[in-house]
Amino acid sequence: MNHTLDTAPLKAGRREWTGLAVIALPCLVYSMDLTVLNLALPALSTELKPSASELLWIVDIYGFMVAGFLITMGTLGDRIGRRKLLLIGAAAFGLASIIAAFSNSTAMLIAMRALLGVAGATLAPSTMSLIRNMFHDPHERQFAIGIWIASFSVGAAIGPLVGGVLLQFFWWGSVFLVAVPVMMLLLMLGPSLLPEYRDPNAGPLDLLSAAQSLLAALSLVLALKWTAEHGPDWPAAALLLVGLSIAWAFVRRQRRLSYPLLDLKLFALPRFSAAITAYGLSCLAMMGVYIFITQYLQLVLGLAPLQAGLATLPWALSFVAGSLLAPRLARRWPPVAVVVWGLVVAALGFGMVSLASGGLLWLVPGTVVMSLGLAPVFTIGNEMIISSAPPERAGAASAISETVSEFSAALGVAVFGSLGGLYYRAQLSNALPAGLSARDGEASLATLGGAIAAAEALSSQHGGQAGQQLLGAARAVFTESLQLSAAAGALLVLAASVLAARIFRGR
Repeated sequence: MNHTLDTAPLKAGRREWTGLAVIALPCLVYSMDLTVLNLALPALSTELKPSASELLWIVDIYGFMVAGFLITMGTLGDRIGRRKLLLIGAAAFGLASIIAAFSNSTAMLIAMRALLGVAGATLAPSTMSLIRNMFHDPHERQFAIGIWIASFSVGAAIGPLVGGVLLQFFWWGSVFLVAVPVMMLLLMLGPSLLPEYRDPNAGPLDLLSAAQSLLAALSLVLALKWTAEHGPDWPAAALLLVGLSIAWAFVRRQRRLSYPLLDLKLFALPRFSAAITAYGLSCLAMMGVYIFITQYLQLVLGLAPLQAGLATLPWALSFVAGSLLAPRLARRWPPVAVVVWGLVVAALGFGMVSLASGGLLWLVPGTVVMSLGLAPVFTIGNEMIISSAPPERAGAASAISETVSEFSAALGVAVFGSLGGLYYRAQLSNALPAGLSARDGEASLATLGGAIAAAEALSSQHGGQAGQQLLGAARAVFTESLQLSAAAGALLVLAASVLAARIFRGR
């Protein structure tokens, strides 16, 4: 008997590939929902008249709830069935999208955005763990995860474009209705195309652990976002301390439970821990630099929002191309080599962005190289994360991956934003022109947008020279902040490549 043929992994058929297309669509919508709302904020503010803090909650509550419920939803899918949880989440997402579109108060919209976040937390771990059980051949699974990663990139890229088109012809609530037909398609085709899988030995869901993970995640993410917006202060320190204390209690509880919500044994697997390390540090560096790039395009180079979106399009398309190319690279070289050298290429891209004082000449090619380097890290890294875990724990493993992504992105915004803000404030304080009021001076030191507004006011009161001096100084200092952040990002991903290589070498 030919044992090679008997033990060869099964190839995916038409049902599996069609099912992949079906689950890629909600991932695209999930990602698009993070960006599509931004363009609708002016119209939404005019109609609902939210306060400044309420407007922040409308934007942020979605990401908060996603981060808080990822671990719980990943483990819940292992227990009740991943397809069942995905379909429940899709139904809730579609219903919440309809209600959000027709919200007539700020509180109603915030509540629906929160429900969208809870429903969205079911999508990423459920879809990724389903891929683990639909595609048994390693090469096919890598390619499937490449498409899965690409769907998130496409969603983030087309979010502003779709939002701009809808807002051109319809009211602000129309941006929420894009999700409805996609979720209906998933509900109609999912039961026949997607397999059901659950952990047959799973114990009961520990509600105290679920509450601890939610409170720890919300406290830590809120602390990071608060630091990014207001700088390090006592409220941020208090939130951080509360989050870390609850997280410590959560970890201690998981070690004692027979059926933990989070299986800490996964981190003892070198393949899993190395991939998580590379993935987390890459997300941190990418988001830390991205917040400067979006402002640089509009506030320094003076591009319109649509022009700025087009300038970032090569970045998103390169990420899609890199995600689809990564499985081919993993066939020719060991996956660890693809991840490590991808990080080295990404560091080169970050280095090119650090030369962005010349405008788009270095910026756009730098972001393309950055994406081509990071895409294999995300694709191959995620495949390594879920394939290193036992099949019955794939949901928990994918939830850990997404949680690390959320926290790393928030940490990148907080750390890079805070350090860049400190540098901007310190350097610009020595270049403020005479005649600037204390209020305008403080606004100029707070943000580049505040400096632009102050420069316009100064020009109208004292002539154009003083305003141009402030504007030129603020833009120059902000450009230096972007360059320093990109250089720090390059060092960070290089450190990630060394750490990943050392963890693998220690197997």
